Amino acid sequence: MSDVHLPVDSGRRLMAIARETLEGIVYRRPVKNIGIDDPYLNSTAYGAFVTLFNHDELRGCIGTCAPSRCLRDTVIEMTEAAATRDRRVEPVRINELDQIHIDISVLSPLQRADDPLALEIGRHGLHVAYRRKRGVLLPQVAVEYGWDMRTFLEQTCVKAMLPKNAWDWPETIVSSFTAFVIEEGE
Repeated sequence: MSDVHLPVDSGRRLMAIARETLEGIVYRRPVKNIGIDDPYLNSTAYGAFVTLFNHDELRGCIGTCAPSRCLRDTVIEMTEAAATRDRRVEPVRINELDQIHIDISVLSPLQRADDPLALEIGRHGLHVAYRRKRGVLLPQVAVEYGWDMRTFLEQTCVKAMLPKNAWDWPETIVSSFTAFVIEEGE
């Protein structure tokens, strides 16, 4: 499995794009063309998740494992979606914009896992697919909750609205990925 590599300057540009997008959405103004000449941000090889927090409270998290656009455009799209369309939370408001912290997870391509229990907590994220149901959890989620791999697999199934043991069904496809996490302010 390939890891994601993004130079520091490209990561900073990507975060600036996410912040500019978030502010543009909330204030209803156009987004500047930051990072348009960066070859790393023009790559179509990576998926991305954008997570928004107000202090420790989740304010939105949406992403894609299978991008159809370049990384820059994927982050713009996912930032907008996280700020306005995450059904678990209300859209981000102007009065909380200064408290919003952004995390971007740049994802490696999915790789089917032959032995899901052999994957590494903290290194691998999970994508579980059964028929039309899909569930994705980022690598950092298992660490945050102190899960072992079996629990991580079960919780990814729950996210897909499947029974906990669906990861072990012959028809279920379990894939893994790695993530390069960029935290705002770092």
